[in-house]
Amino acid sequence: MTATHHTSIPTTTPVRLIRDSIEMMRPHQWLKNGFIFLPLFFSLNLNQPGLLMAAAIAFAGFSLCASGIYVFNDIHDVAEDRQHPTKQHRPIASGRISVAMAGVISVGLILVGYGLLGWLGNTLTLGVLGAYILMNIAYSLGLKHIAILDITLIAIGFVLRVFAGAFAISIEPSMWIIVMTFLLALFLASAKRREDIILAGQGHQTRKNIDGYNKEFVNAIMLTMAAVTLVAYMMYTISPEVTAQYGSRYLYVTTLFVTMGILRYMQGTFVEDNSGCPTRFLVRDRFLQLTIVGWLLSFVVLIYL
Repeated sequence: MTATHHTSIPTTTPVRLIRDSIEMMRPHQWLKNGFIFLPLFFSLNLNQPGLLMAAAIAFAGFSLCASGIYVFNDIHDVAEDRQHPTKQHRPIASGRISVAMAGVISVGLILVGYGLLGWLGNTLTLGVLGAYILMNIAYSLGLKHIAILDITLIAIGFVLRVFAGAFAISIEPSMWIIVMTFLLALFLASAKRREDIILAGQGHQTRKNIDGYNKEFVNAIMLTMAAVTLVAYMMYTISPEVTAQYGSRYLYVTTLFVTMGILRYMQGTFVEDNSGCPTRFLVRDRFLQLTIVGWLLSFVVLIYL
């Protein structure tokens, strides 16, 4: 009876269909694509309207393709999501949108997003986006069930965002941005796996790959990545080439906000068990928001003014 209910196409209104389609796209996850703007920010070119527009187009195209992948993943995981305490309410898992219609939406989003980046006329950016799409399809089809590889691919996805942003404005991303992005993304991905382990302990079905994890292991990964990320950032702020590039010997001051941000996220993870979704945590947590604003303002003052 349950299976029949979920696979049938429910009666819906155009307004509800649009609302459910937007929910499937997960626009709150587009915050992750903000990494596309990092090369522009660190290259001291925020005052260049043409480059800013190119980065914005890359952001839009990447976001649409990412949404298409999210929908594809929901189609593939529909049976598993129906056993999840929160994912069972998603449009496909709940039956509000049929699998066939979701498939059309997924393909449409990817084609529009890829076409938008094609408008930039940058083959390197298109290549990065293509790699991102193929990697995430492979991730959805099975690679996400391989422990350690799953969080590594998530981290690589963030690195590809940085490359896309750099190529969109025709610059080469620095070694520092790539390394710190990868480390920070591993830290965030580990928090997500920790949430899956907690849910499994409460009797909920989650991802198959939690067999390769336990809470102690994930905690160790998070602590290690937090420490290495902070050290890498401090080394970045005091490295001779960086201080010479920005003409400031005081970039290390911004380490204060990076440290506070990571500690707050760890507090949300270890104390509150409330950081499984980084974007939702960021949207809802005022302390973390103020910390990021403080970092941005301090960095702008030191390198732009």
